[in-house]
Amino acid sequence: MKISCVVEGHGEVEALPLLIRRIASTINPALTPAIKPPIRVGRQRVFQPYEFERTIKLAAAKAGDDGIVLFVLDADDDCPFEKCDWIKREARRIIPGITIFAVMAKREFEAWFIAAAESLAGYRGLQDGLLAPEYPEEIRGAKEWLSRRMDGGRLYRPTMDQTAFAATFDMEMARSRSPSFSKLYRDIQAMFAV
Repeated sequence: MKISCVVEGHGEVEALPLLIRRIASTINPALTPAIKPPIRVGRQRVFQPYEFERTIKLAAAKAGDDGIVLFVLDADDDCPFEKCDWIKREARRIIPGITIFAVMAKREFEAWFIAAAESLAGYRGLQDGLLAPEYPEEIRGAKEWLSRRMDGGRLYRPTMDQTAFAATFDMEMARSRSPSFSKLYRDIQAMFAV
């Protein structure tokens, strides 16, 4: 099975395939999904009709006839459900029969790390004893939240830290505190049930 991903940021280009493989291994350690290099498109551009059509056609071509397309974007202040519904509806209008999944991280991808903050305490400059806030997905500026909790004036850098955090954070903890991460997890499980 080939999976073609569409992401927003530079950090997700490496972090998302790793995360898909981590989740797949919890379903069946023998699973080795063929994940094509993600397509990176700015979030505002992807919702423009011409850009969306170009992106979905490219993603579908990379996935092949029996493949899957997965969009993972940041919701920021938008409703994740409405935006995901639009992505799936438009993709099926452009390419009938496409197998597509869409997940929008509530606010930002990094909110998933914040939801499992305790599992990252002391890692890559994050403070020891780090605790997740009660509502991690309500934080505006998740990258800045992580930066403020790093020792020695270090800043969170998506291209340097996102993949490392994706490889390490406690996914069960994140699932219990982050509905949008729980949706990603369920969608990836559903991909491998097909």
